[in-house]
Amino acid sequence: MRVLIVPDKFKGTLTATAAAKVIAKGWRQIRPQDKVELLPMSDGGDGFGEVLSAQVHAQAIRLQTVDAARRRCRALWWWEPKSKTAIIESANIIGLAQLPPGKFHPFELDTSGLGAVIRAAANKGARHCLVGIGGSATNDAGFGLVRSLGWGFANRSGQAITQWTQLHTLANLHPPESTPLSPSLIVAMDVQNPLLGAQGCTRVYGPQKGLRPGDFALAERCLRRLARVTERHFGVDYAQQPGAGAAGGLGFGFSCFLGARLESGFEVFARYSGLVKRIDKADVVLTGEGAIDRQTLMGKGVGQIGQWCRKRKIPCLAFAGTVLANETKVCFTSARSLTELTTLREAKARAAFWLERLAIQVAREWQPMRKR
Repeated sequence: MRVLIVPDKFKGTLTATAAAKVIAKGWRQIRPQDKVELLPMSDGGDGFGEVLSAQVHAQAIRLQTVDAARRRCRALWWWEPKSKTAIIESANIIGLAQLPPGKFHPFELDTSGLGAVIRAAANKGARHCLVGIGGSATNDAGFGLVRSLGWGFANRSGQAITQWTQLHTLANLHPPESTPLSPSLIVAMDVQNPLLGAQGCTRVYGPQKGLRPGDFALAERCLRRLARVTERHFGVDYAQQPGAGAAGGLGFGFSCFLGARLESGFEVFARYSGLVKRIDKADVVLTGEGAIDRQTLMGKGVGQIGQWCRKRKIPCLAFAGTVLANETKVCFTSARSLTELTTLREAKARAAFWLERLAIQVAREWQPMRKR
């Protein structure tokens, strides 16, 4: 059989590339005769740079910048000179995983470290720039990023605003003389939330970054004021745009100040990897991520792969640390979890070991069907 292995990351335990290799290793032990193709995927978060750079054969470049807490760091971005394509993974720079757990509050963090990478790509003469923004530690709506690129923010007294938690006093914007941009700036994201309100970045994703309910009022007040002033300045309400609330409002900042086009990270990956053709050639597709739950079925990459396979009547077998959704049959031929074999704690501690064991079991039980 032709087997396509296309997992996302198992967050906190395995990268998408590592997960693909482990699944393949287990599968081949039972079915060594199968033709196995590995295609690690990303929908815009952690691992976006590694996955997309492999598809366009881009080379990694290191540069000096700062993380979300403005601590000096060396970060990666990727460059493909023939097409002049730059690939940037925000999580590499301002990601939550880059910070010690619980040490910093989101009020202390911003996106300024991304500015150095945008400038580096522009200095290379980038014609295409792909930015994955998932996995951020921030909630500043891109304030730090655009300020590092020369935008000025001032209150009614004309005093400069230097922290995003002062944005509730914002009165005026001061554009830079020029902003380093590529002609095509695409932001890849995995959510469609607006900037503000009950479904906005602060209330939906803020808690996992450290925002407490008592912090919501100030955060929302600051971002609402930013949205009002930018609407007055640009004549467009960017706050309501689907994806404006992605990555703590970074989608809003990129779209509003830098003219970026917001796209589904999965669709960006699918386009650059030729995913549809690869699925159509497969007899069975193996996918997976850390947790298969209701979010998986609401537009995330693994869920969309399952839906694409279902439309094409191609079996799709999903692997996960845990499977929480009762509706998995609408996407997957089967959805299996590591917790079938061990405890959740052990599954996280030895994810590769148990994922290989699960792949062995699924391969042993799998009964191939004639395609279509």
